[in-house]
Amino acid sequence: MTENTELRFDGRVAVVTGAGAGIGREHALLLARSGARIVINDLGGDTHGGGKSNRAADLVVEEIKSSGGDAVANYDSVEHGERIIETALDHFGRVDIVINNAGILRDRSFQNMTDEEWDAIYNVHVRGAYKVTRAAWNPMREQDYGRIIMTASAAGIYGNFGQTNYSMAKLGLVGFCKSLAIEGRKRNIHTNTVAPIADSRLAAGIFPEAILNAIKPEYISPFVAYLCHESCEESGSLFEVGAGWIGKLRWERSLGHGFPLGESFTPADVGEQWDKLTNFEGASHPAHGEEAVTSFVKAQMGIDLS
Repeated sequence: MTENTELRFDGRVAVVTGAGAGIGREHALLLARSGARIVINDLGGDTHGGGKSNRAADLVVEEIKSSGGDAVANYDSVEHGERIIETALDHFGRVDIVINNAGILRDRSFQNMTDEEWDAIYNVHVRGAYKVTRAAWNPMREQDYGRIIMTASAAGIYGNFGQTNYSMAKLGLVGFCKSLAIEGRKRNIHTNTVAPIADSRLAAGIFPEAILNAIKPEYISPFVAYLCHESCEESGSLFEVGAGWIGKLRWERSLGHGFPLGESFTPADVGEQWDKLTNFEGASHPAHGEEAVTSFVKAQMGIDLS
């Protein structure tokens, strides 16, 4: 690897949710080693969201302090995100980085899924990320600086059997991220999403033993830390990360087929054009909603809105 100057986070305050173990713990430890002051948030429950314990967060705080870093624990659920951000403001006076990492699983086939299982996933992953981020948003706007990370998953991007609730929540965070990136641009608040592939409590039993050593949580954190650094201008993007590999994802749209304006068309007409509608040869890659709409209007109506 090429030599590079270490990226420092001196003077920055980072909030990491679900930081008592796994990926969140690695994020917190790396940022702390690089000079950031850290709020270690962890409810201390099990992978299904049950139970509560202070031990997980306390152990990470002790580890950071024993290495000369500065950290404080918070034991609130992310559904009470305002309390988590209050911990940062009360102890450190600011919040610069929010890593929404906390999560639970309630896997079940859709046929057998209960409302409680659906709502539990939504409340932790989506509402939890909203509550934490919402509480940090105005302080970040006032200081004209912020870095926010959403944690998605392959289940959200590609779907997965028995995880309709989890998939819904994880892809929902991608849309949340993209809109925040637009709204935060003028205030130097950057938001990105990572879909980690790592051995963690939530991934237990998914991967064969042979590859677990290659997908350690610590192989995710350097990239997340880079996204959180003041030198990084990336915003509104989605990345898959694991085993030292990093890839950026983008939307792809077929060239499609435009039926003549002012003329009716039937479902059978759609069927006749199906191969063209779904052929990605020469596909476009709209980067944002405005580009998606303007390119469609130009192709279908011949009007250039650019």
